[in-house]
Amino acid sequence: MKSFGGGFVVLTSMLCALLGLQSLSARTADAIVGVNASVGSLSIDQQNAILAQLHAANVHYIRSGITPDAKGVDFARRAQAQGIQIEWLVQLQYRPGAPSRPWPNAFGVWGGPPLSAADPDQFGKYFEPLLEKLEAAGVKLAGFELGNEINSAMFNADFSLPAENPAQSREFNLDDLSHDPEAQQVAKGYLQYLKLLKVMKEARARSKLNQHAPIISAGLVFNEAPEAPRTARLDSVGAVATLEFMRANGLDALVDGYGVHTYPWTNDPGSSIATEGRRDRLQKYVLAECRPQGSQTGKPCWITEWGIPDRESSCPPHEANQITLVNETRTNFRPYVADKQVLGLFYYAWLDSREGFAIYRCDRLTDAGRLALTPF
Repeated sequence: MKSFGGGFVVLTSMLCALLGLQSLSARTADAIVGVNASVGSLSIDQQNAILAQLHAANVHYIRSGITPDAKGVDFARRAQAQGIQIEWLVQLQYRPGAPSRPWPNAFGVWGGPPLSAADPDQFGKYFEPLLEKLEAAGVKLAGFELGNEINSAMFNADFSLPAENPAQSREFNLDDLSHDPEAQQVAKGYLQYLKLLKVMKEARARSKLNQHAPIISAGLVFNEAPEAPRTARLDSVGAVATLEFMRANGLDALVDGYGVHTYPWTNDPGSSIATEGRRDRLQKYVLAECRPQGSQTGKPCWITEWGIPDRESSCPPHEANQITLVNETRTNFRPYVADKQVLGLFYYAWLDSREGFAIYRCDRLTDAGRLALTPF
């Protein structure tokens, strides 16, 4: 791992000046800014190397799982020692003997049990002892986020795997959750999910260090062009429909924020028409359910994944288009942060070997990454 030398600091300072940015060391009360950095499966030496990289880049928040063992607790402790708080991506737990989707499979979706098999008793036995161990180690968390993209077949085995023909995939709406057989099965999973959130909230209330750490509902995947012909091979439930269904069944009494994900289109960087389209889709489809902090009609959002890919493998990276789009996306986020409709933003991702979203490349934080992680 290379260190950040003086020449890099000068270059970065010039970039920040050109873009009108604050120093990364600046802190904000408006929104938490961090990065996805799930490294639980790595060796301790690998984890320490990544934590050192994050610390050198003045990253103070990461979204990460914590494995339920001594290594996981120690990882959280080591992160905190580097000045890094974890927004804990908490695993769901299921009833013993639940059916499980095989993995690998022909559709490339994750294996595991359906959400409808989620079990509050098993979850309590997993979550509360692990939280107690974290507290005993002095770990203070940035938040709890239960599950991930539960409105997608990719992460929820309550969805039927569709035929190979993409035209046969569907995005279910709120009415479908009460009337369509497949969507009704997904709705059963949503109701089980709410039971796990209740267990989480009760355990948090008994904690000492983390009694006020926010609970965030699972980050939901958004279709940013629902009016266009579907090209996905997998069924889903619209994210707004998911939130509306769960709110009608008590979500707002259990969480402090809604988790949402957004991966804006990357067409025509710098085009005013394309820019307007991305801004309008963000408002209409992604952040439509977000409410200002303290609102009586809903909760603020946490954008627990957002990103702009750069699939070139060159060193140094060619970042011009990515920087343009990251800057544009941050401009689109800014009014929601100012109104406290968005309280957290986590870029995806520090490392990414498959889809080109990594911002730590060529042994350094990229300029696009430095921009993405700058507080508002």
